[in-house]
Amino acid sequence: MIPGPVAALAVAGDVGAVVHEGRCEVLPVERLAAEVARLEARQQPRWVWWAAASDAAPVVRARVHLARAWDVAEAHRLLHGGWEAEPARCWAVAHGLPVDGIPTAPAGDLFDLVGPALPPDDVLVDDGGYLRADHHGWVRDPGHLEQWARAALGVAGLQYQAAVASSTRLAGTAASESAAALLCVELERDGLPLDRARTEELIAAAAGPRAATPADEEAARRTRDSLVLRHVQGRESTDLRNPVQVRELLAAAGVDVPSTRKWVLEPYRQVHPVVDALLTWRRDERIATTYGYRWLDANVGDDDRLRGRWSACDGAAGRMTAENGLHNLPASLRPGVAAHAGYRFVRADLGQVEPRVLAVVSGDVAFASATAADDLYAPVALRLGVERAVAKVAVLAAMYGQRSGAAGEALRGLESAYPVAMGLLDRAYAAGRRGEPLHTYGGRLVPTGRFLAERPPGTDPALDAARGRFARNAVIQGSAAELFKAWTATVRATTRDLGAEVVLCLHDELLLHVPADAADEAARRVDTALGDAARRWSGGAPVRFVADTSVIDRWSDAKD
Repeated sequence: MIPGPVAALAVAGDVGAVVHEGRCEVLPVERLAAEVARLEARQQPRWVWWAAASDAAPVVRARVHLARAWDVAEAHRLLHGGWEAEPARCWAVAHGLPVDGIPTAPAGDLFDLVGPALPPDDVLVDDGGYLRADHHGWVRDPGHLEQWARAALGVAGLQYQAAVASSTRLAGTAASESAAALLCVELERDGLPLDRARTEELIAAAAGPRAATPADEEAARRTRDSLVLRHVQGRESTDLRNPVQVRELLAAAGVDVPSTRKWVLEPYRQVHPVVDALLTWRRDERIATTYGYRWLDANVGDDDRLRGRWSACDGAAGRMTAENGLHNLPASLRPGVAAHAGYRFVRADLGQVEPRVLAVVSGDVAFASATAADDLYAPVALRLGVERAVAKVAVLAAMYGQRSGAAGEALRGLESAYPVAMGLLDRAYAAGRRGEPLHTYGGRLVPTGRFLAERPPGTDPALDAARGRFARNAVIQGSAAELFKAWTATVRATTRDLGAEVVLCLHDELLLHVPADAADEAARRVDTALGDAARRWSGGAPVRFVADTSVIDRWSDAKD
C-alpha cells in the first residue's frame, strides 16, 4: 500500500465519493469540495484517483488546493509506456491480466444477448477478474461510487508495489507525474493571461482587420498572397498553399530548392526578394488561419485568459503537452501574453538542461564537472580544443544522432573525452535499433518497438536507424521532462502562499503569474526550488542545473 495517509476521490456526473480511513462519503459535487478541503486541512493525505482530469477537476474548479496525489493513469503510463490508460486497462495490467481479454463495452444491440453475461448489479469485477464491461455507465449510479473509489485505491497500491520493485526512483517519479497531472487541471482552470487589445493588434498586423463577410475574408487572403506574387511576373496565379506550385514559382525566380521547408529557404533570403516575402507570408498565413480572430474568440474567455486542454505526458518520452496554442503560439503573438493589472510574470527557463541531464543519467564524472560552469559548452570546448560553437554542435549532435558534417569530427573528440556519457547514448541507440525497451532516469518505460511499428525491427535499416535516434534522444529528453515536472511541482508548492499561479509550462520554460509585490520573492523561490528538485531527482549527483529567471510584464520581454 502507498505509505502515509491516503484518501481516494472518485467523481461520476454530479456526484463524488471520498474514501478515507475506511469510511466513505458519497456527496453531490457542490458539497464534495468542502469535504475534500476539510480532509486536506486536517491531514493533507495523498489523494488517489483514476485520472485527475475526471476525478479531481470538480474539486480543483472549486479552488480547493490539493498538495499530494497518486494518479492511476499517469502511474500506468510510467510503468508500461504509451498513452492508453483507461481504468479497464490499468486494472487489468495491475492484476496481471492480458489486455486482449478486457471485455468489450455493451453496444446496445442484439450481439449483447450472445456475449458474456454481466455480473450482478452490485459487483464491479466479472468472473474473469476484469472490470465489468459496462463499468462506464455502472459507475454513474451513486451507490456504486464507493466500490469505484476503492478499486482505484487497490490499483494504486499494486502500482506502488510494482514501482518500488522496478526502480528506487520510480515511485517518486509517479508522485511527481501525478502532481503534474493535477497541475494540468489547474492550468486549464486558470488559463494564460492575455492583453486582448494588444493580441488583436498583432493578429490584425498579420491577417488584416476583422472580416465582416466571407468576401472580405477572401479579399484579405488575396492581399496577403499578392505581397509574394508581385515579385515574380507571370506567376500571379500560383497557389501559395501548394508546395509543388511554390517550388515552380521559386524556380522561375532562379531559386532551385529540393523542398520549401523554412530551414531550406532561410539561406536564400538575400538571393531573391520573393524568398523573404514567402517566409513572411507563411508567418502571417499561420496566424490568419490558425491563430486569428476565430482562435481568439473561441479560446480566450471574458477574463482575458487563453485556455486549452493540458496533458502531463505525451505518450512517448513523457513531455507535457497543451492545445489551443499554449505550446506553439507564434513568437509574433508573444507580446500579447501580458500580466494583468497588479500582477507580474516570473519567467524561468532551464539552461542547457539536456546535456546536464546527460551528465546525471550517464554518471560521467568528467562531463559532470563541466556543469559547474554557467555555460557548459565553454569547458567542453576547452577540453576538446575547439571553438565553443563547435562543442555545442557536437554535444547536441550526440543526443540527436547527427553524425555528418562538422558534428562528425567533433563527436570523435567527445567520445574520447567523455566515453561514459557517449557510451550511454550509443547503447540507447543500439537498443532502439533492435526495438528493445528503455527506461528514463526516473524509470519511465520507453517501448521503442512501438515507434514506427509499421515494420518490425530488423526489416528496414532506415526505420531501424530512426528508432535508434528516437531512443537516443528519448532517454535524455524523457529524463529532462521528469526533472522539469519535479521542479514545477516544487514551485507550485513553495510559491502558493505568495498568491502565485503557474500559468504556462513550455518544455523547459516556466511562467508564473504573481502579485506584483511578491514577484521578486517568487523569483528567488523558483531558483531555490530548482536546486531542491534537482538534488532529489538526481540523488545528489554532482551536477549543477541553472535557470534564467526574470520578472517581466510581457512574455516577449524575456531574453531568448
